[in-house]
Amino acid sequence: MSTRDPASARHANGSPKAIIRTQGLTRRFGDFVAVDALSIEVSPGSIFAFLGANGSGKSTTIRMLIGLLTPTTGTVEVDGIDVIRHPRRVRDRIGYMGQKVSLYQGLSLRENVEFYAGLYGLSGRGLEERWTALRDRFSLGESEHVRAEDLPAGMRQRAGLAVAILHRPRVLFLDEPTAGVDVASRGLFWELIQEEAAAGVTVFVTTHFLEEVDYCDWVSFIDRGRLIADDAPEQLRARYSPGYRVTLELPAAERARAIELLCGSVGGPSRATELEVEETERGVRARTPALDAAAMASFGRVLEAFPAAPVSIEQPQMTDVFRRILAESLHGGEARAA
Repeated sequence: MSTRDPASARHANGSPKAIIRTQGLTRRFGDFVAVDALSIEVSPGSIFAFLGANGSGKSTTIRMLIGLLTPTTGTVEVDGIDVIRHPRRVRDRIGYMGQKVSLYQGLSLRENVEFYAGLYGLSGRGLEERWTALRDRFSLGESEHVRAEDLPAGMRQRAGLAVAILHRPRVLFLDEPTAGVDVASRGLFWELIQEEAAAGVTVFVTTHFLEEVDYCDWVSFIDRGRLIADDAPEQLRARYSPGYRVTLELPAAERARAIELLCGSVGGPSRATELEVEETERGVRARTPALDAAAMASFGRVLEAFPAAPVSIEQPQMTDVFRRILAESLHGGEARAA
């Protein structure tokens, strides 16, 4: 799904260049621990997915990151600013858009733009140039004078994103940004998010649509306030799923050679320990943890030898990946309790 190169914006674990960093971030409400010793780092210019079920602590974390809620313990830094000490200062460098887009009803889109521009000191020619560029890029021209409550859901989400980046923030927080919009609008919205990241904006996003994780460079998953997974999407697939399944339809006489090519005994080093290959009733099936360069080379040898062979690739679904992550976390918690 993603057109970005994850290698160009990797999670910088332990790097001093992280643009968002928390250490031991904890928030208690009485005896209830909403966020429990959370430590994450986000690389500049990356799209960072922050996932978890309802009540897992996502929204509480975001409120601490943007300075609306003070942690009980721990530290949080955004774009070099200590958010606990200087919550107001950090807000000038970030953009925020929630599931309920913050456009004031009774005002037109253009009036909303002017209101938010005033909060960030934008006016005159600078505002006109910035809004004209965003209006054209987000296809909002026909809706500029429509009242916020009359905008269709997809248009309202695009308008909300445009307003959130009006002041050119370095970090953009998106909390369930595609909830309630159709598939086509979600796809367009993610294209705009990727454009922002490609321009250097760091995007911190939460979503309930797990397939959208493939647009992201890194994933952190929390459950009951604790971090239980923290890796790139492909690494999570390799660790928590059977892997990709590639099926080739081949005549019986050609299957032995295809298996040799896949395993590497012909034309390359052996990959038998990483690539599980078996003969089926209609051809050959292989499983691989990830579609990395070595796996693609193995499949390339087969497709070069049998260019007319029908081929299908089944990608592990992120829903299944996170179901397994949650299951292992639950079992681990039970073991610790025992």
